[in-house]
Amino acid sequence: MRDEFDLEHAIIESNTKHYEVLELPLSRQTFQLLGVTAVVLSGIVLLRVFYLAGERGDFYKTRADMNVEDPITIPAIRGSIHDRFGELLAGNESSYRVVLNVGLAKRDSFDLDTVLEDLSEVLEIDKAELLSAVTKADLEKSGLITLGRNLSSEQVEAIKKIKVKALEIQDDYRRNYIKGPAFSHVLGYTGLAKFNDLRGKAGLEKYYDEVLSGSDGVRLMYRDARGNILDEKLLDEPKNGAHVYTTIDAGLQEYFYNRLSEALRSLGRNAGVGIALNPQNGEVLAMVNAPSFDNNVFTRTEESKKRAALLNASFEPLFNRAVSGVYTPGSTVKPMVALAALNEQVITPQKQIYSAGFIEIPNPYFPDQPGRFLDWKAHGWVDLRSAIARSSNVYFYEVGGGLPGQGSESIKGLGIDKLKEYWQKFGFGEKTGIDLDAESVGFLPDPEEKEIRTKDIWRLGDTYNVSIGQGDFQVTPIQLIAYIASFADGGKYFKPHIIKKIVKSEKGKEDMVLREVQPELSRDFSYLGNYLKEVREGMKDTVRKPYGTAHLLADLPISVAGKTGSSQVANNTRTNAFFVAYAPADNPQIAILVLIENAKEGSLNAVPVGKDVLNWYYWNRLTK
Repeated sequence: MRDEFDLEHAIIESNTKHYEVLELPLSRQTFQLLGVTAVVLSGIVLLRVFYLAGERGDFYKTRADMNVEDPITIPAIRGSIHDRFGELLAGNESSYRVVLNVGLAKRDSFDLDTVLEDLSEVLEIDKAELLSAVTKADLEKSGLITLGRNLSSEQVEAIKKIKVKALEIQDDYRRNYIKGPAFSHVLGYTGLAKFNDLRGKAGLEKYYDEVLSGSDGVRLMYRDARGNILDEKLLDEPKNGAHVYTTIDAGLQEYFYNRLSEALRSLGRNAGVGIALNPQNGEVLAMVNAPSFDNNVFTRTEESKKRAALLNASFEPLFNRAVSGVYTPGSTVKPMVALAALNEQVITPQKQIYSAGFIEIPNPYFPDQPGRFLDWKAHGWVDLRSAIARSSNVYFYEVGGGLPGQGSESIKGLGIDKLKEYWQKFGFGEKTGIDLDAESVGFLPDPEEKEIRTKDIWRLGDTYNVSIGQGDFQVTPIQLIAYIASFADGGKYFKPHIIKKIVKSEKGKEDMVLREVQPELSRDFSYLGNYLKEVREGMKDTVRKPYGTAHLLADLPISVAGKTGSSQVANNTRTNAFFVAYAPADNPQIAILVLIENAKEGSLNAVPVGKDVLNWYYWNRLTK
């Protein structure tokens, strides 16, 4: 029998006839080299496997899960905000969100451009914003893209009519502000940020956003190839935000806001500020701004027209005048000038200065035309206490800027350098550090700054003006009341603050206090006690003496010390009215500020508001 024909063997035999090939066995070194190489490669592979399974295991597991599972976001509940007595100021209510399920979108072919067009009409959001949310989404983190939150029931029904399975409606919540405009500037509001995350946009909501926001959880939905849900499991528990308890007295806040609003309406004005502090620790008891707004407008998508109106309003209802507004303070700074003059030995408490209703200083260029600076009335002879009570401009012109060329009656005056030194000592020209965003610092003028800015030299008249709180000297209302509160508490300047404590709540567990704010003494002038006593007596006389500019408060059931102020602005065409006070005068527990912009009759319009607020506080807080 012939041997079976082997084609492969034949080809090899044929080739060896034409080439002289010597077959030799492989050397031992070759096998050793191959062995070492195999061991090294195996080691590298094993190390990589351990790295991927251990160090990066969770990441790749999540990536793999996303290919077969749909992650559903479980929104964390934002922490609530309360007043000092626990009353709820900001909470949450049930709502809905619409998300684009990328997994379902890949399985179901549809025109994304058309869907986003329809969705933009329902949500009243520009289509470009929706497209941006889709293109910039982090799909490694989640296969769901949030396109809209805070949906109304009408919007939910409209989205369902689009009939696209990849658009899913999920349970959500939205912020609810209980008290309305009276609290809007303090609380602020929330809004949608990058990837439609809910974030604080203003006020306490913004300042304490990380505390309040918490972190969302994730639930996995197992689906088959047709998209049917097979099973689900909880991947991450949502971590709810902590609760913020403020120093705000909700009852006082509402009364202060309503009383200020009433005064503004009666005057035909719309802008003002009211602040109340506890001078013993810096706690903000009330902070109101007018005009105000309903912060719930920013939590409801259907209120887009109202939001646009607020954002474009010429009277700036969103502007927090209490911490961001800057004003010339008028005569409210006279107590500080008086204290500086006593401490620098410029004047004694008993020294009298005559006010004829004006003061004249020589004019070196036109001797027959002396410079004249007016008092608001002729006061006659006044000492330190009565100068404060009467708010004599001439007295403070002289102790602030001096009186040259008057022989033995001449007064050197503090001068601009000393004035600026004391401004800075009492916190002007810098932030108070209150726990609200966008705080302004005001403005402190000086000769060098003026020359650079105006190309003109600093003159004695400039010193006179800033000595009575006019000119270019500007402060914020929160700076002003903080300085007054330090006088009330014997020279102790506490940093103003709105947060009282932060509390974490967990189901089935007792509430845990994460942080409790302690008073922060940032300045201490108690070593000026004797001089402070003289100034405080002058502020008492402002109320108790018949000639005091705030004598209207003399019949209150509580002793009050205060100071009025009128600030001329817009080239003396408008007057801002100030009133600052504290009570009880000898053991102060509340210090208040009232500001009315463009008041008709100067400080007289602010005093009645202050009187009613202090009266309310006495009967509703101090007697209970």
